[in-house]
Amino acid sequence: MPPLASPERPEQRRGQQLLFVALLFGVLLNFPLLGAFQHAGRVAGIPVLYLYVLVAWAALVLATGWLVRSRK
Repeated sequence: MPPLASPERPEQRRGQQLLFVALLFGVLLNFPLLGAFQHAGRVAGIPVLYLYVLVAWAALVLATGWLVRSRK
């Protein structure tokens, strides 16, 4: 009889976290949010839409790097 509550392996948990980050990135770069930042405004001379995409991309890279390097 298998145990009722088996603990997850760290590799499986990390895979689930990376999948979540990928799905979150897909949502962040989908139309409703991109449309919210599509206007003529500028921040430090950079169009708001470009800045949003750059920040979202940098957050994805940082989150992925942190998850891959973390030792659990």
